[in-house]
Amino acid sequence: MLRSLWAGASGMIAQQTHLDVVAHDLANVNTAGFKKIRADFQDLLYQINREPGAPVEPNSMIPNGVQIGLGVKVVGTTRMFMQGSLQTTDNPTDVAITGDGFYQVTMPDGTIAYSRDANWKIDANGQVVNHDGYLLEPAIVVPEGSIDFSVSPTGAVTVRNPGVVEAEEIGQIELARFINPAGLRAVGKNLFIETAASGVPVVGNPGDEGFGTVEQRMLEMSNVQVVEEMVEMIVAQRAYEANSKTITTADEFLRIANNLRR
Repeated sequence: MLRSLWAGASGMIAQQTHLDVVAHDLANVNTAGFKKIRADFQDLLYQINREPGAPVEPNSMIPNGVQIGLGVKVVGTTRMFMQGSLQTTDNPTDVAITGDGFYQVTMPDGTIAYSRDANWKIDANGQVVNHDGYLLEPAIVVPEGSIDFSVSPTGAVTVRNPGVVEAEEIGQIELARFINPAGLRAVGKNLFIETAASGVPVVGNPGDEGFGTVEQRMLEMSNVQVVEEMVEMIVAQRAYEANSKTITTADEFLRIANNLRR
């Protein structure tokens, strides 16, 4: 069987995955805190029909040999953590991160997840939570009846009591960062969890060395660029077509061989 059939098939499968990644990016173009994903490819094994560097005579060798590749595969989907654009809102609990760092979120099982989503809420108990009711870590509780919820660029959270001029600090936002954030595992709901590849989190306050700051009444939007993704879609489509042509041509070779007569 012709190797080109399988090489072409591997190319079509890889481009299907490529398109899946692009489609996911485009679907989340308006998801707050979303980070785009890139498909990474790697060539497959080679059949060595003539070893490069094999000696021919005592003083000479084969310069390049014959190495025939067997196709391609997707080896990774790399998440790109570039800063997304900031969108001004009128919501005092929208607190975007500018720079490096993740919010910490307490999951229902008590473990910690990490997020760039800055769209926080205050529940019936005054606790600061995300869309799904998961608590911000460390927990911040807004006293009943307080006003002027405010967050400084360094993460200090203050409120005022009615009739009192001086603000009261009720908590401190902390951020976590990783030596390899691309190694985090995405679990949906704008959340990531730590893995061996990401390394352990380093926790600090916004504005500390190596950490970004926070901006109140702002959301960090998705860093997906629609034009770039449309170009990637065209590239994936044309590469898929080219690989399908390879299979068609290989099939034609086999048809010609099958029709040979003595």
